[in-house]
Amino acid sequence: MPEPARSDAEVVPVTVGVDTHLDLHVAVALDHLGRRLGELTVPTTEAGYAELLGWAEVLGDLERIGIEGAGSFGAGLARFLRARGVEVLEVLEVLEVGRPKRRDEHRSGKSDPIDAELAARAVPAGTAIGEAKGSEGTVEMIRVLRTARRSAVKARAQAAKQLKALLVTAPEDLRTELRSLSTAKLVRRAAGFRPGDLPGDVAAATKLALRSIARRHRALSEEIRELDGHLARLVTETAPALVALGGVGVDTAATLRTSFAVGRDPKRLKSEAAFAHMCGVAPIPASSGKVVRHRLNRRGNRDANRALHVVAAERMSRDERTRAYAQRRTAEGKSRRETMRCLKRHIARELYKILVSTVVPTAPLPVP
Repeated sequence: MPEPARSDAEVVPVTVGVDTHLDLHVAVALDHLGRRLGELTVPTTEAGYAELLGWAEVLGDLERIGIEGAGSFGAGLARFLRARGVEVLEVLEVLEVGRPKRRDEHRSGKSDPIDAELAARAVPAGTAIGEAKGSEGTVEMIRVLRTARRSAVKARAQAAKQLKALLVTAPEDLRTELRSLSTAKLVRRAAGFRPGDLPGDVAAATKLALRSIARRHRALSEEIRELDGHLARLVTETAPALVALGGVGVDTAATLRTSFAVGRDPKRLKSEAAFAHMCGVAPIPASSGKVVRHRLNRRGNRDANRALHVVAAERMSRDERTRAYAQRRTAEGKSRRETMRCLKRHIARELYKILVSTVVPTAPLPVP
């Protein structure tokens, strides 16, 4: 039977929490008093997303939807809802301080409906909540291209190691011929081997294996060059000031653009201090007694932390002002690691201003 029509007086504010998975999403709706209104399981398809939205709107005045995993399994649902003007919040699984979700699991158990209800309750409570990052636009384009590039770089490095490993057990004549070559020259020489279609001895078989790996290395290098070209275009178009900074290359700039959690909403990171915490470069007090010191922060986004480390190392080797700064810190009694931490914190402050200026507000996506 169809749901009875509600009068204006009966319409209540509704908050929905969603626990996301690969094939199914589980949603739980609460009213403004925290009372449970219903539960729904939908497939991860556009029809399923439409069913979830229609179900929530029938229950009352839909205010916000909290999604656990809005950047992974829930990306499609978050994109669908934002396109229809629904406010979407990302419910973080575990906070670094307090760990509210684990505490709640201890009290109420663990299941998909329970997780969805906890996500819904986190929305009005304001705990473990962040504006859901967009999964569209230039930043998302950079992210997916970087994913492909990272995979290609790892595969190419593995191919280079395999080439060197094969030389260790290669016949002596072949080993003597190739052992002194650099990786680039070895790839070039091995890619031109002609061992024949049916190798008849170990030397011919080794040449065939070396040629196969060398050609794979070449193909991966070409793939990386193509991806680098696309990334350079996107990063230069969206953040030319970032690429122009000393020590910031295309790959580092792409890393920072995708790691910068602002995405399409600059309110996600409200200050450069928040950005420093996100990158894991905010100093952590480690003082005791008369010793006053700070230690490295090993939390945060490690990819962004690596990018800042690359910038700091590049400047340490080329920039005179950075070298002078490092010498002053060393004279103060700081170790090289502590000096690098201080330098990365300064770089984060400099980069934050540029990254914020590159965030251009965009209109909501059109409804398909």
